[in-house]
Amino acid sequence: MRDELLYIGKKIIDNKQELAIQFSDLMHSEYKRKLVYHEESEVLKWRAELIEYLGESLFEERSVVLKKIVQWGTDIGKVAVENGLSLSQTLKSLALFRTVIWGVFTEELQQKQFAPITMLDVSKKIDPMLDELNHIFVEIYEEHNTDTIKRAYAALEELSVPIVPLSEGIAVMPIVGQIDTHRSQLIMETALEKSAQLQLSYLIFDISGVLIVDTMVADNIFQIVKALQLIGTKTMITGIRPEIAQTVVDLGVDFGTIKTRATLEKGLEEIGFSKLPENSQRKKTNGVINK
Repeated sequence: MRDELLYIGKKIIDNKQELAIQFSDLMHSEYKRKLVYHEESEVLKWRAELIEYLGESLFEERSVVLKKIVQWGTDIGKVAVENGLSLSQTLKSLALFRTVIWGVFTEELQQKQFAPITMLDVSKKIDPMLDELNHIFVEIYEEHNTDTIKRAYAALEELSVPIVPLSEGIAVMPIVGQIDTHRSQLIMETALEKSAQLQLSYLIFDISGVLIVDTMVADNIFQIVKALQLIGTKTMITGIRPEIAQTVVDLGVDFGTIKTRATLEKGLEEIGFSKLPENSQRKKTNGVINK
């Protein structure tokens, strides 16, 4: 039995280049297109390597071959991800390795009249190696997808708490949507970091886009304001709509220690920003045009 497996394994290894070419012929055009940035000879080399390892699996120690399979799967899995191949495309390609190996040797195996048990043993040796590659590819894609989601979520979080500098030492943080514990922590971290980085003397929180202010949201706001006071940044809250004000009163929340204004415009006027009179704007514009 071992001699037969050795014979089949050697045959696979001796014909690895031919099998790699046949594999390429069977590949879907979309798969080939996404590997356009790699030389064809390089891609054939990768495929020939795996075919060689599958041949070795029929007569070499399993642990020795498995180590090679794991390294190959890790390297090629990363290449597949970098080239934008889908997981389904990558897994389908693995099935083709089994197809080309059996397709080439079916006639010869029949002529040699190998016992059915030999054919079964070949499958028992090769299939676990391909299964291991399936597992490796799935793990690589899951890790890639997880990292992508984390990056997207981090970018979304950054956009959800923007700080808009208005002039030297003054900025506005417009807050839209719900403020939960996680987001309030993000607001505090961003406010403290940017206030120190921009050396802000005044930071205005505009909450006109916040639909609900309950005791938890109010407490979070107090904590953020206190933290900013510790680093010397004054704060103001603007955009408290009438229904929000009524809710705050009903809840017994005391905003007395925090400076508030009804609108962002009022808040800016409070700290020295005001809208230019229409006549002044027209004169300034005409002056620029006349020049």
